Amino acid sequence: MRYLNHVADKFDLRRDIQFHASVASAYYREPTHHWDVTLENGERLCARFLVTALGPLSAPTLPRIPGIDSFQGQSCHTARWPHEKMDFAGKRVAVIGTGATGIQTIQEVAKTCGHLTVLQRTPNWSTPLHDSPIDAEEMTKLRAGYDDMFQRCRETFACFLHTADPRNTFDVTEETRQAFWEELYASPGFGIWIGNFRDILTDRAANAAISAFVADKIRGRVKNQVIAEKLIPKNHGFGTRRVPMETGYFEVYNQNNVTLVDLTETPIERITETGIKTRDAERDFDIIIYATGFDAITGAFDRIDIRGSNGIVLKDRWKAGPETYLGMTVDGFPNMAMLVGPHMALGNIPRTIAYNVEWVANLLRYARDHHITRFEANSADVQSWTAHVKSLAEGNLMFEVNSWMTGINTNIDGKNVRMVSRYSGSAPDWRAKCSAVADSAYVGMTLQT
Repeated sequence: MRYLNHVADKFDLRRDIQFHASVASAYYREPTHHWDVTLENGERLCARFLVTALGPLSAPTLPRIPGIDSFQGQSCHTARWPHEKMDFAGKRVAVIGTGATGIQTIQEVAKTCGHLTVLQRTPNWSTPLHDSPIDAEEMTKLRAGYDDMFQRCRETFACFLHTADPRNTFDVTEETRQAFWEELYASPGFGIWIGNFRDILTDRAANAAISAFVADKIRGRVKNQVIAEKLIPKNHGFGTRRVPMETGYFEVYNQNNVTLVDLTETPIERITETGIKTRDAERDFDIIIYATGFDAITGAFDRIDIRGSNGIVLKDRWKAGPETYLGMTVDGFPNMAMLVGPHMALGNIPRTIAYNVEWVANLLRYARDHHITRFEANSADVQSWTAHVKSLAEGNLMFEVNSWMTGINTNIDGKNVRMVSRYSGSAPDWRAKCSAVADSAYVGMTLQT
């Protein structure tokens, strides 16, 4: 938040932002080629073009547990963290969820709380972040290398400094393989996931080998081996879900003030006024933190009543999975463009969104300069792009597991069918395809004056 406020102040952005302005609905009006947008406070806005910048992880979800509203203590979803400082000293704290945000929360709360109870349904593979303070001298060197850094990010598969090693897992000896993995495990950032052997997400044997390596690391960091086994995923291989990064997460379970509750053995029955009732016990808490994730990628779209030509509802259109052209436009929804929408290259989002913003801005600039009042993706090109996105997912182990990346969310009606909702090809390939469309005066789209 300090960083966001700094950027907003530095570039005087607040004058172009309307705060406390949640959108309730957006209807396209065909006769006049414009969008009517209604805010939750009843205010109405009118615009020729609509650009959605909703974010893939911005619609938090609470679990389907009876009694959530009955709890009398302090509670929050991690995405709705209180602005005032939360004091955990001496408090009995429950954290429900061990995904990326849960892991970050757990390792911090455990430092100061009286007692922490972690309620885990699905363990996640997690590896060390190796983060550290940056002194002035190092910061000067980093700034001097920005151009090279950004160029590297433009060239790599997912826009990270890391990119896949050109070797396959079993191209090298066991000794070389283990040394490579030890180096990655001891290095900062996503390298062990993004910079690993090229086949760990496509070859089952390769994935099993890296999974066994990381599992042994967990066993070595957690003293109680019964707990260690509960923290090792059994239903998905390493990297087939987003890999959370951590700092001392597994060591938390060596502390006397931390308890792990395995919800596959003793599921939660309800939230009570004083705490949480599982099948085997009732536990009292002062604070309950819900690290229970998001209705990802399409969820934020679903929460707005978006209607295109002839009143077609976007949520209905995407019920069986999103369909887009380039991940930025949808047939039936003229004059609407998306930032970080379904079917675009995700990867390192701050890097990929830069191109995304430029492409959409150039489309709007082209429309202005050529007096275009209506643009829309052609249905055939939407179907072709969607088929292309699905074909890229074939053979990728990530699309065989249940996760937010595959559209699964058991807390949301209709989100229990696996779907391909992101582009899994390389970011340079995606940019090249999008640039070719723009360079050809937006082939695949119908533009009207």
